[in-house]
Amino acid sequence: MELTTSGAADTRRLAATVAGTLRVGDVVSLTGELGAGKTCFVQGAAAALGVTERVTSPTFLLRREYEGRVPIVHLDVYRLDTLQEAAELGLDDVGMCVTFIEWGDAMQPLLPADHLEIVFSATLDEPALGGDEIRRVVLRPRGADWRRRIVSLAVDCGPWRGDGGPTRLDALEL
Repeated sequence: MELTTSGAADTRRLAATVAGTLRVGDVVSLTGELGAGKTCFVQGAAAALGVTERVTSPTFLLRREYEGRVPIVHLDVYRLDTLQEAAELGLDDVGMCVTFIEWGDAMQPLLPADHLEIVFSATLDEPALGGDEIRRVVLRPRGADWRRRIVSLAVDCGPWRGDGGPTRLDALEL
């Protein structure tokens, strides 16, 4: 499902909408170039999940944990060189929290079969949208559970679709 956001606040609003479908045990893999909106997305999702503290990139710490209505683990594997290093960060506790993994494509073989992959890319500013930072955000459901859940999420994400309306099932990128 391809979406578009215009600026950080809009990316956080989209994240809050996606967070409404998240539950304990979910893994969200975030990929995209530096500055494309991955941490901004986690900030919006975490706030929607009840986190009141400031959410920052875990680039140098690799892992941050937050308490909200559900526990949240936020990983950043950008600086890791091997899958073994990524494995050592621990995905053992994913069943007890919602896990966001920035640069998650780097640890694809370690991710559970059911997860949500989100790919971010910056596009050129468009004057018609006020010159804000335009982001292309692609949600890719991985596994049977997320393929089912993406259907209702597609309706909720209507405001970020190019056509501004709900997405038909046959238009989803599965």
